[in-house]
Amino acid sequence: MEIFNIYYIEAARKLPSLPHSHPCARLHGHSFQVQVFVNGPLDPVTGWVMDFVELDAAFAPINEKLDHRYLNDIAGLENPTSENLAHWIWEQLKPTVPWLSKIIVQETHKSGCVYTGD
Repeated sequence: MEIFNIYYIEAARKLPSLPHSHPCARLHGHSFQVQVFVNGPLDPVTGWVMDFVELDAAFAPINEKLDHRYLNDIAGLENPTSENLAHWIWEQLKPTVPWLSKIIVQETHKSGCVYTGD
């Protein structure tokens, strides 16, 4: 069974690998929606895959590093595309959420990416 929780991050970035004429090469902000999925068996006692409180606790330090920050200043996010952000979040969460199955980063109401690990 797969569960998920949704988190919201307000952050600024610019994408330095793009030509100066590209709008995303300039400093801009996003209201990112991050969906974190966990896939595993139902615990026969609790009846759930994972406690949402535990998932929130695992995501809290990530939120602290990202929310209302300039993403380019964060180690590993010097080129903070949504794809790189999804991978970075995965790497931060995987040690504490072993059944992590998917990260979705949505940067606008119509654009985003899905990361399911390497």
